[in-house]
Amino acid sequence: MQQEQDFSKGSVPKAIIRLAIPMIAAMLVNALYSVVDRIYIGHLPEVGQMALTGVGLCYPITLAVSAFSFLVGNGGGPLLSILLGKKDTKGAEKVLGNSLTLLVLLGIFVPLFCLWLRKPILYLFGASDLTYPYANAYITIYLLGSLAVMLTMGLNPFLNAQGFAKMGMMTVCIGAVCNIVLDPIFIFVLNLGIRGAAIATILSQTISMIWVLSFLLSKKNQIRIRRSNLRLERPIVLRILGLGFATFVMNITEAAITAAFNASLKHYGGDLYVTVMTVATSVLQIVFMPLSGLSQGAQPVTGYNYGAGKYQRVKECFWFLVKACGIYATLAWVLVAFFPQPLIRMFNSDPELLQAAVPMFRIFFCMYFIMFLQMSAQNTFVAMGEAGKATFFAVFRKLILLIPLILLLPRIGLGLPGVFAAEPVADTISAVTCFTTFMLTAYRKLG
Repeated sequence: MQQEQDFSKGSVPKAIIRLAIPMIAAMLVNALYSVVDRIYIGHLPEVGQMALTGVGLCYPITLAVSAFSFLVGNGGGPLLSILLGKKDTKGAEKVLGNSLTLLVLLGIFVPLFCLWLRKPILYLFGASDLTYPYANAYITIYLLGSLAVMLTMGLNPFLNAQGFAKMGMMTVCIGAVCNIVLDPIFIFVLNLGIRGAAIATILSQTISMIWVLSFLLSKKNQIRIRRSNLRLERPIVLRILGLGFATFVMNITEAAITAAFNASLKHYGGDLYVTVMTVATSVLQIVFMPLSGLSQGAQPVTGYNYGAGKYQRVKECFWFLVKACGIYATLAWVLVAFFPQPLIRMFNSDPELLQAAVPMFRIFFCMYFIMFLQMSAQNTFVAMGEAGKATFFAVFRKLILLIPLILLLPRIGLGLPGVFAAEPVADTISAVTCFTTFMLTAYRKLG
C-alpha cells in the first residue's frame, strides 16, 4: 500500500524540488498538446498562417474548458494536502470522490454550451470569414471529446497532492508522446489537416485519462476513488470550489484576455497580428511554464506543513519559492527578449510574420520576469487556504488592469503597439501589489 508523503520532516528545498521537477516536466509536456498542434499546423502548405490563426482563435475556448478542470483539481488538491497533514484520510477520500463527480458534470455541460454558441463566440474573439472555417473545424472536434481533457487535468492534481509527482508527470507525458506521434499521422498522412490535429489531441487525452483513473482506483493507493464518496456533499463542494476559484479565475480571465487581445489586434492590425499573438502565447506556455510548476510544486509541501502547524517550514517554503522563481524568470526573460527569432520560426517562417512579430515580442515580454513575485505569493495564499486573497489578485491583474489597458492604450496614441504594451504594465502593478499584500497579511500570521 502506498503511503502519503510526510512533508513535515526533512529538507524543505529538496521536498519542493522533488515535487516541482516532475510537475514542471508534466506542465511543459502538457503545453505540447497545443504547441505541437500549432507547430504542425503553421507549416501546412499554402494555408499554414491562416490555419495557425484559426487555432489561436480557439485558444480562449480551450482555456475556458481547462479553467473548469482547474476549478476542481486545484481546489481539491490543496484541500486534500491540508487534510493529509491533519491525518484525516477519510476526509481526503471524500474530497477526491466529490471532485470526480463535479468534473464529470462539468465535463458534460461546459462543452455542450460552448458547442451551441461556438460561431458567435469565435467571431467575437476576432475571427474573420477567412479564419472562421479553420477555427470551427478544430474546436468542434475538441469540444466533442473534452470530457477526457477535463478528467485528466482535473484529477492529476490529486496525484501531486499525495506526493506522487512522478505519477502525475507520467499522466501528461503518456498523452503528450501519443499526441506528438499521432499529429503528423492525422494531419499529413491521413490528410485531415486541422481536424487531424484536434482528433490526435482528444485521443491522446483519452489515454491520459485512463492512466490517471486507473491509478486513483487502484487498491495499492491509500487515497483512492470509492463509490461511497461520489455523492456530492455541500460543505465539501463549497470548500473545493472556494479554494479552486482563484485558479479558475486566473484561467477563465486568461480566456477573456486572449479574446480581448485577438479582437483588438484584428481591429488595429488584422489577421497577421492575431497570428503574432498566437505565437506569443505559445512561446509563453513553453518558456514561462516552469514558474507555474515551481509554484504548484511547493503547494503540497506548504499546505501539509500549514495543516500540521509547522509555520517556520511554511516560511521556508515561501522564501525558497521566491528565490527559485526569481532566478528562472530572469533567465527566461533574457531568452525571449534577446533571441525571439528562433522561437518564432518554430511556428512559421514567413518573412512578413517574422518582421511583425519581433518588435511586438519585445514589448509584450519586457516585464514578464516580475511575475515571479505574484506567482510565489498567490500560490502560497492558496496553499494556506486563503482563497479570497488569491482570487482577488487573479481578478485584479486580469480584469481590473489588463483588459481595460488592452482597450485604453491603443486609444491614447499608442495604436497597435499599445495592445502589446498592456501586458507589461499590468504585470508590474499586479505583481508588486500582490507580493506586498502577502507580506503584510498572511506572512505575518506565521509568526
